[in-house]
Order: sequence, then C-alpha cells, then structure tokens
Amino acid sequence: MTTDSFFTTKAAVAPSPVPMASSGGEISMFSVYQSKEVIVEHYNYTGKLNASKYKAGLTGEAIAVLLICLLIIAENTVVLVAIWKNKKFHIPMYYLLGNLTLSDLLAGLTYMINIITSGANTFNMTPVLYFLREGCVFIMLAASVISLLAIAIERHVTMVRMKPYQGNKQGRMFLLIGASWLLSMFLGVLPVLGWNCIGQLDKCSTVLPLYAKSYILFCITIFSAILLSIVVLYVRIFRIVKANTQRLASVPQRKGLYRKSQKYMALLKTVTIVLGVFIACWLPLFALLLLDFFCPVRGCNVLYKADYFLGTAIVNSLLNPIIYTLTSKDMRKAILKLLCRHCLLTKDGKMKRFGMAFLDFSTTKTDAASHRLEGLDTTVSSGNFTPSTIKVIYPRISRI
Repeated sequence: MTTDSFFTTKAAVAPSPVPMASSGGEISMFSVYQSKEVIVEHYNYTGKLNASKYKAGLTGEAIAVLLICLLIIAENTVVLVAIWKNKKFHIPMYYLLGNLTLSDLLAGLTYMINIITSGANTFNMTPVLYFLREGCVFIMLAASVISLLAIAIERHVTMVRMKPYQGNKQGRMFLLIGASWLLSMFLGVLPVLGWNCIGQLDKCSTVLPLYAKSYILFCITIFSAILLSIVVLYVRIFRIVKANTQRLASVPQRKGLYRKSQKYMALLKTVTIVLGVFIACWLPLFALLLLDFFCPVRGCNVLYKADYFLGTAIVNSLLNPIIYTLTSKDMRKAILKLLCRHCLLTKDGKMKRFGMAFLDFSTTKTDAASHRLEGLDTTVSSGNFTPSTIKVIYPRISRI
C-alpha cells in the first residue's frame, strides 16, 4: 500500500472515541497507549491527517531548524563549560544561569528529536512515545521558566532583603534547582498519567491532538503567572536601584559606591534582557495555544501552522548564550579563553590588543563604566556585600 493510499484509507474512516477501559477489561489503558491507531484517529479528527508534512520526510525547513538546534547545543555547551572551569562563576547567580543554560541545551536536543520523529514518522509512534516526545518540550519550557523565577528570587533576596546566599548555604540552592527539575518533569508527564483526551475527541487540542485542551490551558496559566511574578520582582528591584544610583551620583564622596551600584544595574540588565527575550520568543506560541483552547475543531486554520510559532520559541535558546556574551565582560573573557586562548593572551601572559578590544566591547554605557571594577560580579552575586554596605548604597531598603 502506498503512503497516499494509506492516508486516504485512514481519512475515510469515521472517528470513533477509543475507550480508556471497559467494564469487562477488554481494552486496558496500557493497550490503548500502545495502539498506533489512536494517533491516526486523533489526527484525522482534528483535520491534521491530510497535511502534506505528514506524507513526506524531512523538508528543507526542518533541516534548517535541525542545524539551528545543533548550534543551540554547541553554544550552550560552551557557556556551561566556561562556567564550570572558571571559579569566579562558582556562585549562586551563575549557578542559576548555568541551570538556565542547561535547560536551553536540553531544549535544543529535545527539538531535534521532535523534528526527526515528526511528519510521517508520527504515525509510527505509540501514544506513550508521543506523550514522551511532546512532554519533553513542556519539561524544558517549565525548567526555563522556573530557572528565570529562581534568578529573580536570588536577586531580590540578595539586594532587597539583605539576606545574600552564603557559601555554606549553596546546598540549599542546589536543592532548589533539583526541585525545579522534579516539578518540571511532573508537569510534563501529567498527560501520560491520564490528563489527556484519549477517548474524548471533542476535548482534544488541534495543535497537539492527543493533549486535552484543559491541560494546555493549565500550563499556559501557570507559566504566565510565573512570568508575571518575575516582572513584578524586577520592577521592584529596578525602582530601588535606579533611585539610589541617581542619588549616589550627586555625592562626590560616594563615587566608589556609585560605580558599584552601576555594576549591579548592569547585572540586572543582563538577566532582564534574558527575561524580555524569553517573553518575546514564547508569546506567539502561548497566544496560539490560547486560541487553540477557544477555537472549535477545524475552525481556525492558523492552528495548522504551529511549526512556525514553535520555531520562534526555539530561537530563544539560541539567543541566550549570545546575550550572556554581549552583556558580561567576565563571560566574554571566559569564553574567549576557552575557545581561543592564544587570541587573548601572548606567550608571556600579556593581553593582546584584540583581546582588550573584545573584552572592552559593551552593550551599554553602564556596563562599560562598570567593567573597571573587576570581580564585582562575584562580590554582588555571592553576597559578599555586608548588610552595612548594602544599607549605605541602598538606604531605602532597610525601610521595606
């Protein structure tokens, strides 16, 4: 039987809900999860069965995305190795950035697997494998969002509450990172645990035909609430830091504290840019999934173009390592040493002109001015500011 005749035959079959289990136990949940016919039925019901992408192999667009995924994996691997090899980065702030980088790296790998197993290969999968394939995307998304929240909380605790992480409390931070991954994995496996629409075709998503619309709405609601919380935290921190930076600039005796305040503002800008890029890249897909919830089956043609929206989201994992490099002098130095040490230093250990130009490159005037304070990233992020120092820089904090 040819591929076209296979799809024509399947499309002609009227969809009939597959029961999760019968009273006599004839069809168990296990057997349903192992039935390839379930996927064909759901794709036929939602109108995706006859799409051209499900009748052919990898398209040119898919190959291009695969190459982007390879670049994502390479970029984030370099950043992770740089953080691991540089002791200056062995502090809470960079551990959290490293966790975000790890989620981006795994996201690139997940996207590659998703693309390779999509198209006509989708109908060679069982529902269990389908839930595993799509669930990994939800897990990586959840891990990224929770990592951004952890970074925001760390910044807030360090400067606003004057309770910075100390070295002997880093174990608690690693426990938090581990818990975030467990929570992300739990969220991703909910469909295979039963929160799906197998046997209830009228409740199925068009974008993800085996997923219940209610589950997708739940995930979008959770992610949106977390992102809103992050925005609130950063707005609060920025208002305090900006107000006191302006105040210190007018006091000649406190120019040193003013430059430290500039350095901290540069750090905030880095993580805020990461947050802004995340929202910009994922917002189109979030909007599409919300439309999927409200739109009746076969009622919105844009839902069949979900690959383009996912492609926009994939770009986020590509941009994050670039943001780290462009906004952090220390990260630029670590990456250049890792990739091309002889480009940065001469044989006698002196800095080359190219190395100086690369390190002095800045995305903002604030960042450029703050680069004169070597090692302050470590001081701020690890909490080496004493409470009294923080009070001098940000006296309004003590009244919060």
